[in-house]
Amino acid sequence: MTLQQIYYAITISDTGSMNKAAEILYVAQPSLSGAIHDLESELGITIFHRSGRGVTLTNDGVEFLTYARQVYSQYEALRDKYGDSDRRKKKFGVSTQHYSFAVKSFVEMVKQFDTEEYEFAIRETKTKEVVEDVSTLKSEIGILYLSNFNQAAISKILKAHDLEFHKLIDCRVYAYLWKGHPLANESSVKIEKLYEYPCLTFEQGESSSFYFAEEIFSTNEYPRTIKANDRATMLNLMVGLNGYTLCSGIICEELNGGDYIAVPLDSGEDSAENGHMQIGYIVKKNQILSSMGSLYIKETEKYLQNLIKSNGASA
Repeated sequence: MTLQQIYYAITISDTGSMNKAAEILYVAQPSLSGAIHDLESELGITIFHRSGRGVTLTNDGVEFLTYARQVYSQYEALRDKYGDSDRRKKKFGVSTQHYSFAVKSFVEMVKQFDTEEYEFAIRETKTKEVVEDVSTLKSEIGILYLSNFNQAAISKILKAHDLEFHKLIDCRVYAYLWKGHPLANESSVKIEKLYEYPCLTFEQGESSSFYFAEEIFSTNEYPRTIKANDRATMLNLMVGLNGYTLCSGIICEELNGGDYIAVPLDSGEDSAENGHMQIGYIVKKNQILSSMGSLYIKETEKYLQNLIKSNGASA
């Protein structure tokens, strides 16, 4: 087994196609197929299912790629530190729940690097995929939240994937509204008042549990709910339908504009038991962050601390 074969397998997995991978790798497709066949023969497993629609990972392939990505990531770290100046672009990725501050921090981090020398990626995605992306090293860092409700379940999942959670900030819960909403000028709002309007939530997939929800109080019975896949759509629904969502109160006006407001939630008994959020980042256990990763966390912490100072309270 060679590093080249490992890199070939990773590229095929990322593209889902032998032909696309061959184009990216500048390798003839028969040579690529032969290299993977030799790797599978050596390991005694089948890594990919082949079909007319492309390739997919087998169960053995999923397990192999998990370890292969870790091996190749460590190789890249060594090469970055001791390799020559003509190496290919360094890669850095972040996977996150739908937080504008995570994107803002990413922007500030990228500004400090030459994008001709680096390949950056940020993925606003489902909670389960945040965990999977970091577990397989598709992304170096993941951003998500824990609450009294989901902490035990999410922590168990993180442990099973050899991941660790690092807290960035403690937050209370807010209702996120557009400034023209009938409740936008309230000093605080009870959850029962919000029930008169559509509750907006990010879709997590058909098989996902309540623990993967990005919105706190996910087990509540909301009279009106609308699901969305992206942040821009959710903001449009806030304006068009007077919708709301439950959030950390961290609003990045530079990215979302100044038409939205966070009103503190007065959720009664729920507030005492579950109305608290810890937003943090996940990484592989005992992993040393890359220079991009370290700077990204630094920019995130700086943004959140500046927000606390400007508001005079926690986010």
